[in-house]
Amino acid sequence: MKLAAAPLELPADGRQSETALAVARGTARLLHAHGFCVVSELSLPSGRRADLAALDAGGDIWIVEIKSSIADFRADQKWQDYRAHCDRLFFATSQDVPCEVFPSDTGLIVADAFGAQMMCEAPEHRLSAATRKSMMLTFARAAALRLQSLVDPAGPYGDVG
Repeated sequence: MKLAAAPLELPADGRQSETALAVARGTARLLHAHGFCVVSELSLPSGRRADLAALDAGGDIWIVEIKSSIADFRADQKWQDYRAHCDRLFFATSQDVPCEVFPSDTGLIVADAFGAQMMCEAPEHRLSAATRKSMMLTFARAAALRLQSLVDPAGPYGDVG
């Protein structure tokens, strides 16, 4: 008889507020329902870090920037840099943040810890083949290293970005 393995739990990261974590969870569920797999806090080739990066079976790449408040959005001047690394760029927020504060040339997702709704589709800006390959490798390596670091927490994996 095969025993079920205990579920693996991710260590707390400490960078996100409870609201941001809830929005990330609900948004990841929505993306999964649309056929995407998701990696959170993905280090990009530019040195920036995407809150959520999503990849579907056809190779489409979406990035979702999570904003837990108006102040959080206004303090962020780097979000436009993410466009160079995705086919579509979204913001995700809670229902407490007014949708009008977000740029109209991005998509918008409203989420809580249990799910999300896409309020506005993001315009498409297709990646070049070379950038797509780079992002897919970045995504795959980050996902594989994170999984291995959960299986072998004492292993030599360092910052698995």
